[in-house]
Amino acid sequence: MAYRMQTSAPELMDLKGESKTTLDSYGVKPGESSFASNCLLARRLVERGSRFVQLYHTNWDSHGGPGENLNSDFEKVCKDVDQASAALVLDLKERGMLEDTLVIWGGEFGRTPMGENRKTVGRDHHIEAFTMWMAGAGLKSGHIHGQSDELGFGVVENKVHVHDLHATILHLLGFDHEQLTYRFQGRDFRLTDVHGKIVKEILA
Repeated sequence: MAYRMQTSAPELMDLKGESKTTLDSYGVKPGESSFASNCLLARRLVERGSRFVQLYHTNWDSHGGPGENLNSDFEKVCKDVDQASAALVLDLKERGMLEDTLVIWGGEFGRTPMGENRKTVGRDHHIEAFTMWMAGAGLKSGHIHGQSDELGFGVVENKVHVHDLHATILHLLGFDHEQLTYRFQGRDFRLTDVHGKIVKEILA
């Protein structure tokens, strides 16, 4: 079924109707492009019926190259992302939309707990242990699942494979990951391959 959002792009992008309190909570500076503005636009999209919204923060690399120094750049990036992401979740909750909206935050890998051997301090890609957080529809509030070792190098408790994460997300969206398939090169593929189990411990 085709879906059309009943809002024009200029109307959606115009933040003049938002209160100063809302703008300040996200960290939005009117007229400036930012992750904070995108988070606020995400709320406006969901508010107007958009089913899927994806946001990117394009300066999350931290290898230690130009503009990637943990000692000087990381704190600002963390503040940009943390403030706006938290504001989005709180805004959705205050408007009664969080119970029907699934918010997912993460990346495709973590970062090593040790520094890279570069001129400035940085960290490399790391697949053994990293964090995703989710909020909203169908999830326990304030629940922590899994634990890494004291260095953050490996998982020591309740490891969640990416197939498990996908199975759980699909479940929260109303799909059975064992039944949902797509045809490719002559055969059906499951979105979680032959793996994946729902992480029931995080479900409300």
